[in-house]
Amino acid sequence: MVKGRRPARKAALQTLYEADITEHKPINVLQRLAKEMSLDEEGAEFARQLVYGVITEKETIDSIITDSAPAWPLDQVAAIDRNILRLAVYEIIVDNMVPVPVAINEAVELAKTFGGDNSAKFVNGVLGSVAAMAEEKQAKKQEVRDS
Repeated sequence: MVKGRRPARKAALQTLYEADITEHKPINVLQRLAKEMSLDEEGAEFARQLVYGVITEKETIDSIITDSAPAWPLDQVAAIDRNILRLAVYEIIVDNMVPVPVAINEAVELAKTFGGDNSAKFVNGVLGSVAAMAEEKQAKKQEVRDS
């Protein structure tokens, strides 16, 4: 059995990508990939949480990506990069269970593995903007609380 969050993120990314470019149901894709990748139950559950979190919050996530990379219409971003960004934005903004630098690093590693020549740089740049926006919003919330 394969343990760890990185293999689970890979399975989640591959599931989101396949579901994005085909009409395959994410649950079926994830079950197949978890078995092929020999994910342990904890890893498979983490991958399920990521996939369903991204699917559930897709509109919000896509809006955040669009705001962070206005020069790149989301439908023109390579499908793999788009789904790497969705996964990372989910972890940074919605789930917020891992430190932002960890989420960005994991996304950049996925981009290096699955993306094109410029994917890692693109993903890193967009997520840097996402992180800055999130930090700014958090600082404003804190100011309001402190007032």
